[in-house]
Amino acid sequence: MQDHPESLADAWAELVATARRTAADGLVAGTSGNVSVRVRDTVLVTPSGVPYDRLRPSDATAVDLDGRQVIGRLRPTSELPLHLAVYRATTATAVVHTHAPHATAVSTLVDELPAIHYMAGALGGPVRVAPYALYGSDELAAHALTALRDRSGVLLRNHGTLTHGTGLAQALDRTAQLEWMCRVWLLARSVPGLTPTLLSDAELAEATERLRGYGQPADGPA
Repeated sequence: MQDHPESLADAWAELVATARRTAADGLVAGTSGNVSVRVRDTVLVTPSGVPYDRLRPSDATAVDLDGRQVIGRLRPTSELPLHLAVYRATTATAVVHTHAPHATAVSTLVDELPAIHYMAGALGGPVRVAPYALYGSDELAAHALTALRDRSGVLLRNHGTLTHGTGLAQALDRTAQLEWMCRVWLLARSVPGLTPTLLSDAELAEATERLRGYGQPADGPA
């Protein structure tokens, strides 16, 4: 890690810890899913086909915004086009892609996750489902960007999830919230003879506005 070695080393350590969390939390199986973080014009990304528990500091893998490998000997994730598309089109500094089971199931059923809970507002509104395309393809990246318009999360048809944020912690939290909402909706709709109530556009808009001020102020708790 020649350029900005300390910041890149710290970012790689956080990336590996986040990737391991996706596995521990059941959001991925085996070597599926991938995580990336942007440090200036360098994108650190999980390598293809390597179990997260085997990743070490010497395995750091990174590309520039054009996809040229600038750090490491391991091949970057096959979903690199998906990650780079998000960084080119948004101000995100972290991307988490998973094959979360409940979210993947929902992606096969609807074109948009129904407004089952107000936490949809934390992702910018109702989460859309991007049309299916082959994994690792530019077509998939293009579909995802369209569905991500004004959103920080998307469901990928018959595939999984993608969320982005201003850091890895936020991107991972958004993935967890999306998977949880999908699970709630699937549970609610599975009850025979009953139909889940959904939030109206006005109710969701009101919650979305309140969520903008959620948590501690930027300068920390008083």
